[in-house]
Amino acid sequence: MKHFHFSFFIFQFLKRIAGSGQQLAIGRLLHCGRRPCLLWSQAGLLANGYRLPAIGFLLLFFIASCSKDDNTGNDNWVDLGLPSGTLWATCNLGADTPEDYGDYFAWGETNTKDLYDWSTYRYCTAEGDSLLTLTKYNTSEAYGTVDGLTSLQTMDDAATARLSGTRIPTREDWEELLAGTIAEWTMQNGVGGYRLTAPNGNSLFLPAAGSSNGTELVAAGEYGFYWSASLFTDSPDDAWSFSFLPGDHRIGSFGYRSDGQSIRPVKAGK
Repeated sequence: MKHFHFSFFIFQFLKRIAGSGQQLAIGRLLHCGRRPCLLWSQAGLLANGYRLPAIGFLLLFFIASCSKDDNTGNDNWVDLGLPSGTLWATCNLGADTPEDYGDYFAWGETNTKDLYDWSTYRYCTAEGDSLLTLTKYNTSEAYGTVDGLTSLQTMDDAATARLSGTRIPTREDWEELLAGTIAEWTMQNGVGGYRLTAPNGNSLFLPAAGSSNGTELVAAGEYGFYWSASLFTDSPDDAWSFSFLPGDHRIGSFGYRSDGQSIRPVKAGK
C-alpha cells in the first residue's frame, strides 16, 4: 500500500526555516532506496543543500519512516550489460536490503501466506496436502484439463502486482544472467549467497533465503530458490527455478509450485 509522500512540501518548509542564505553546494537530497538520507558535514546537518535546525532533523526522520511502502528496496536496479538490456532489482521482492530474504511466494500467487502446500494453493484441487488436479498452467492430462499455458500471465505475477512495470524473470532471463556473469558463493554483511558479477563491473547479490514448505522456513542460509515465470512443462506441478548452495548453482525443477520461493524482479532497460 502506498503512503503519502510529503517530501516536496516539507522541504519547502525546511528551506524557509533554514534561511535562503544557508544554501550549500550539495544541492539535492540523496536517497537510499525509498528513504531520504541525511548528510553530516562540518557545516552542520544538511538536507537538500540546506542547514537544518533540530526540527528539520525530526521532520526528515519522519519522512524516512513514513515514505516507505511494501516495495522498499526495489527502487535500485542493476545494469549488468546483458544483451536484452534487462535490469535486475538489487533486492528480493519484499526485502529492504540486498541481504534481506524478503517474502516467499507460491508460483502464480501474488500474496504471502502462513501455509505453503497444495491445500492452500490457488490453482489446484487437493485432498489435504495431496494434489488432485491443476486448474491453470497445465500441459499434462495426468494433472487434469490441459490449457497449454506455460508462462505466468500478468495477473499471476507477484512482481508485477507489487511493483508496477516489473515482472518475474523467465527461464530465459535466468539463463542470460548466468551466461553473462561470473557466479560465486560469498558472504555479504554476514549473509551467505551468490554474487553474480558482469564484465562491466556491476554485480548482483542473491541471498540464500531457503524456501517455505508447509509452515516452516527450510534451508535458509544454505540454499537459495528463486522462481522463474516459466512452467516446467514435463511435470507441470513445478516451475523452473534458479537454485544454489555453496559450490553449486543451476536452473532446474526444485520442489512444487505450492512451495514458497524467493522472487528477484526484473524490468526492461531504457
